[in-house]
Amino acid sequence: MTLRPILFLHRWLGILVGVIMTVWCLSGFVMIYSPYPRLQPAEQVRGLMPLRLPAGTNWGAIDLAGDTLLSSARVERMGERLVLRIMPAHDAARPIAQMRATAQTFDVLSGRPAPPVPREEALKIGQSFGARFGGGTKALAASPVGIDQWTVQTARRHQPLWRIDYADGASAYVAGSGEVVQQTTRAERFWGWLGAVPHWLYPTLLRQNGELWLQVVVWSSLLGCFLTVTGLWVGIARLRRNREGRVASPYRGLWWWHHMGGLFFGVLTLTWVASGLVSMNPWGLLASESGFAERDRLSGALRWGDARAALANLGALPPGTVRIEAAPLGGTAYLALVAADGHRSRLGIDGRPAPLTGRELSAALAGGPPLASLELLRTQDAYYYAHHGDVSLPVWRAVIADGQATRLYIDPVTGRLIRSFDANGRRFRWLMNGLHSLDLPGLRARPLWDALVLPLLAMVTLVCATGTWMGIAKVRRDMRRTRNRRRRRARLRATVSQGVTP
Repeated sequence: MTLRPILFLHRWLGILVGVIMTVWCLSGFVMIYSPYPRLQPAEQVRGLMPLRLPAGTNWGAIDLAGDTLLSSARVERMGERLVLRIMPAHDAARPIAQMRATAQTFDVLSGRPAPPVPREEALKIGQSFGARFGGGTKALAASPVGIDQWTVQTARRHQPLWRIDYADGASAYVAGSGEVVQQTTRAERFWGWLGAVPHWLYPTLLRQNGELWLQVVVWSSLLGCFLTVTGLWVGIARLRRNREGRVASPYRGLWWWHHMGGLFFGVLTLTWVASGLVSMNPWGLLASESGFAERDRLSGALRWGDARAALANLGALPPGTVRIEAAPLGGTAYLALVAADGHRSRLGIDGRPAPLTGRELSAALAGGPPLASLELLRTQDAYYYAHHGDVSLPVWRAVIADGQATRLYIDPVTGRLIRSFDANGRRFRWLMNGLHSLDLPGLRARPLWDALVLPLLAMVTLVCATGTWMGIAKVRRDMRRTRNRRRRRARLRATVSQGVTP
């Protein structure tokens, strides 16, 4: 293929896709310091009310069969009511697309399913949450929400959904179950519009159609990869020897910056665009089912009857407890008490403290492929680390001898599986997090990481922005020349017509 058609494709793709890539770069600066607003589990816990169990609580009154298999169960306050929230176990016979179970909430005192919270109760829950998590800010109003920019992924399964607006500009979202499922501040929303929304091509109108959004991101990334590859091809082909005999660019000014910047930073641009494509896991190339079987094997079957017996043996709760969680291990029911500050303790079915041991974990994992290793990590490793977020330490790391060398990271208090990596999961970690976020050993420490990434991102932004500007300028020049030629032809025709008119 000659250079001319490649240059033509590169120029026009630079106009169509270069704008998107420039936006990706500029929004990337924002996302380094202000990610998409999310209510973290620890933040949700901090906003809960302290638990008080009425004397003689009749857990048997819950309208739930004792042999009901559960994926999770927890007890907490919902306004003035004590509620049990359960998630039924997944049915392995159902298709993967239908495996999401529907959470259920029961009023503990009445034993009946709790109805969706009305506006007034949602406002009270929001006020209580704001008082504990938001520093005492006043809740002004509760408004019904369908799907908005900050609940676009979860709004459908939380209906009815209420947005609680606070006096300081913050907002919380209370689901029909009475659970606070999202929280944003005015600053997070402002930076979200400049960061995550353009970076992920995440406007509500597009994101609420998941399949359409997926295709737009995948094909935009593919075109971005093609644009970058053609740019590298053209950039190398355009190199010339100058009078001194050195290989150099024949361009000047803005063209020189684009040419040389593309040659030096084009490969980095390609890795960032390609790793962004990998993040969408197109066509299931890096699909991973790691964690599903391991989680079930680790916890074993949890029946409501066993969880009910453990709850019935509870004594007085330690001060500050805001949640009771089922924490099954190897088919045995345990409970975890969670305090507002995040402290947790584990109790056996008899209500007594039952600290987790490595021997218990080994026994729980004994029903499948053998364990290659089990150790209590007190420092981060290549797959369990903090960079833009936090991780808790210590953590149990189990490596399974299953042909995939699957790694399991297990909570040292409850035995809950936190993360899991099979072979595809590890490839995804390096291709996506390693290349896209430069989450590499030795480089994650900040501000070292910032000092490296910010200049690199600035240079890639320069390459994308100058290419886009040059492409648009070239088209404008071509259009201007076309208009001038048409005008000259029109004047010539008019002159000829006047000269031959009798």
